[in-house]
Amino acid sequence: MTLPTTIRKIYQGVADRRQLFRMFDRHAQRPNRWQDDAGPLYAGEWFEIAQRENDYMLDILPPLWMRSDMFAMREFMVGSITSIFFTLLIDGRIRHFHGYCDLSEKGSPERMRDAIVERESRPVRAMTREERLEHIWSATHDDYRGYAENRWAEDLRGERAVLVYGGRNGPTLKLLEHLTDAEISAKLPVHLRYLADAIAA
Repeated sequence: MTLPTTIRKIYQGVADRRQLFRMFDRHAQRPNRWQDDAGPLYAGEWFEIAQRENDYMLDILPPLWMRSDMFAMREFMVGSITSIFFTLLIDGRIRHFHGYCDLSEKGSPERMRDAIVERESRPVRAMTREERLEHIWSATHDDYRGYAENRWAEDLRGERAVLVYGGRNGPTLKLLEHLTDAEISAKLPVHLRYLADAIAA
């Protein structure tokens, strides 16, 4: 039995067009890019975009399919995973989102739509630790992030890493998952640093 995809928010705020295209393939630097099954990396990722970007993507190619609140891109990212663009009414306001859905999973676009509405309808602005780490990865320039390679223990190779200030030793790569709360706070923009900790759903 295949477990359903984990749906996760990967960027806080509304992505502009430059950020949108960067996040389409935010795993491009991964080792063994052409040898591994990248499906699990992409499936379930979502973030907010502006109406302008939503309309731009709709005009690029005829969609694979279109429904009242979503449309699917004709070109697939990997395997059966493609971009789904959502136009959703949340708390009386129309908002737009991009997500990667695995169309081999029956009902995956609807599950993602429901997860986005649930996440964005929270009355208090908050972020989970995982959302903070995903935002850092999404927002960090390629020159300042990478993957654990040969100098790391074998079981850590291929894990995501970001450059942190190492005091007297200067900048150093540190595994994303191992960032301390202080390091996470330092890497977040000021308006996100002091949000409450949300409990993961």
